[in-house]
Amino acid sequence: MNNPMAKTSVLVAACSVCLSLIIALTKFLHKYWWTPLRVQHFMASQGIKGPPYKFIHGNNKESDRLRQEALRNPMPGLSHDIFPRVQPQIHARIKSYGKNNLTWRGTKALLIITEPELVRELLKSNDFPKRTSRERKKDDEFAIKILGDGLVTSEGEKWARQRKLANHAFHGESLKSMSPAVIASVETMLERWKQIQGKEVELFEQFRLLTSEVISRTAFGSSYLDGEKIFDMLTKLSVITNRNIFKTRFTVISKFWKTADDIEADKLVKGIHKCVMEIVKKREERVSNGEANSFGTDFLGLLLNAYHDTDKKNKLSEQDLVDECKTFYFAGQETTNSSLAWTVFLLATHPDWQEKARREVMEVFGDRNPNPEGIGKLKIMTMIINETLRLYPPVTAMVRKVETEAKLGNLILPADMDVFVSNLALHHDPDLWGDDVNVFKPERFAEGIANATKHNPAAFLPFSLGPRSCVGMSFALTEMKMALSMILQRYAVSLSPTYSHSPFTQLMLQPQHGIQTDESYMWKHGVAFAGSLPCDRGIIPPRQFPRHQYEPTDEDWPNSKMAGC
Repeated sequence: MNNPMAKTSVLVAACSVCLSLIIALTKFLHKYWWTPLRVQHFMASQGIKGPPYKFIHGNNKESDRLRQEALRNPMPGLSHDIFPRVQPQIHARIKSYGKNNLTWRGTKALLIITEPELVRELLKSNDFPKRTSRERKKDDEFAIKILGDGLVTSEGEKWARQRKLANHAFHGESLKSMSPAVIASVETMLERWKQIQGKEVELFEQFRLLTSEVISRTAFGSSYLDGEKIFDMLTKLSVITNRNIFKTRFTVISKFWKTADDIEADKLVKGIHKCVMEIVKKREERVSNGEANSFGTDFLGLLLNAYHDTDKKNKLSEQDLVDECKTFYFAGQETTNSSLAWTVFLLATHPDWQEKARREVMEVFGDRNPNPEGIGKLKIMTMIINETLRLYPPVTAMVRKVETEAKLGNLILPADMDVFVSNLALHHDPDLWGDDVNVFKPERFAEGIANATKHNPAAFLPFSLGPRSCVGMSFALTEMKMALSMILQRYAVSLSPTYSHSPFTQLMLQPQHGIQTDESYMWKHGVAFAGSLPCDRGIIPPRQFPRHQYEPTDEDWPNSKMAGC
């Protein structure tokens, strides 16, 4: 009797296993084959075409190939036509399938839109939120390790609370109080430059140190040295993220088997958490020891007030606190670093605009340090910065999600789709900016942004648009104008002949091989450090001298009286 029962049990077990396998296979095929093909067909019926979906990988392999080919060699000359190099996969698909097209990142459908009317509707609507940290973890596991569930990725009430904190930290009066810290940071950089005369200077690295110092002082009441480990670990994380951007990942497999990048990224995340909490504990100890009567009014102080709030609705968890600090350490430093570096690059390659900007700075500030009141009078510098942000925006793309079936313009978008906005494509679109779209022409902005864009707000998106626009925009612009003013008071900038024009994205747009200046070479182009002469009494803008024939004399610096100092 036991024998037939045993056989029956084995048969039932075998049937259960087979049924489970069939169900698992059905789910697998539904996710990785049927759903993508259904979405592709549905979008094609509305006129949205794109490269065909490839099983499991989507278009990742092709995108990675295009990217590798684009980055293989530097750009010819100093062309500003960077779109095909920085986003070759987007550029190629727009050429082949039109301004709005469908591509695949693994099994995730990605609708690329570059029509300004659709972009404006998308970014101003609350129906298309950003992807949350949980959703990003499925697709961008490495990127979320950098940002966590901070202001950039949070949604709903949590985002509203965090946005309110950030708005308070970076409002008008707060910005004025930050000016001395910005000036002190720039002065520290300029002092460092005095010590490296005669050596090649890599400006992107110099501005990385500067912007790290500024965000450390203004938002966290510390110095770059206190946050140095955090900045370094965030940079390493961004390198890992960039390396894995087009790699197909399987969530289930990743839980049980980790790659070397997974292991390294996890170590970095733990290290960042530890370093942030050390800075937090220092601030807490100052209050508990009686050295301070409050946590302060800077960004860290506001976060700590929320961290210790007894109201559960307003209280921040430890992880929320760390995520907000990571977000501002990274975004507050990287975006301004990128913008400053590309602005100086453009000034170096356009000496006529460099001289116009210098004259304006001297008229407004003379040899004094910049101040918030004077910053508002720098019209030419504002034009130059806007044109830089158009040609070389630090953030080159934005993504929004479709939670449930939604309408965008005349399109019906299925649920669980991402919508990708390439502001780099918009900024380099000849239909929006004319045939001279890739020419550096700050005069485009002479009458303001609205006139430059012909009152089309989606044509110019360096700080995004709508409710999720960059909270630190005013702070970043003020920091840039102060730094540029102090540099122009002291320097005439030229590129080193070793510079290789190779813009690329590592989360932010940056020079792949840096931006080199050679000090001895710059002297031959009329560049002088403020403290390099025996007298440092005044800052006099250098005259332009013939190349390779520069010998500074009293006549060249009539107000410094070199011999008599």
